Amino acid sequence: MTTTGAWYATPVLWLDGHGKKAWIAAMVLSFIFFWPVGLVILFYMIGTNRMSGSFFCSRSARRSSRRSRHSTGNTAFDAYRDDTLARLEDEQTAFNDFLARLRDAKDKTEFDAFMSDRAGQVDEDEKEKENA
Repeated sequence: MTTTGAWYATPVLWLDGHGKKAWIAAMVLSFIFFWPVGLVILFYMIGTNRMSGSFFCSRSARRSSRRSRHSTGNTAFDAYRDDTLARLEDEQTAFNDFLARLRDAKDKTEFDAFMSDRAGQVDEDEKEKENA
């Protein structure tokens, strides 16, 4: 690296070490204090693929890519790890399904209460019209 290009290497390495959130924070702060620097950082992030697909991918896709199961060389441990991770994923799926059913039951209860209140109001309105 030449001395003319080294002046920006330290901040770039520091921001790379702290991840995409640090890059975004630097960009936002530079837009607030001096917008041309914000544009330079934005174009640099786009030009160097720091805003690439992994930044916008879903949380589960990042989790699964992080969990790529490389062999440790110990087949017994690898089998145990794979079984445990599969069991935990099944438990997580079952728990998420349970939470969805719980939310659905709560929504149904609230909707039924709303409809019964509404039916009571309609009956009262009809009685008032008959009495008038």
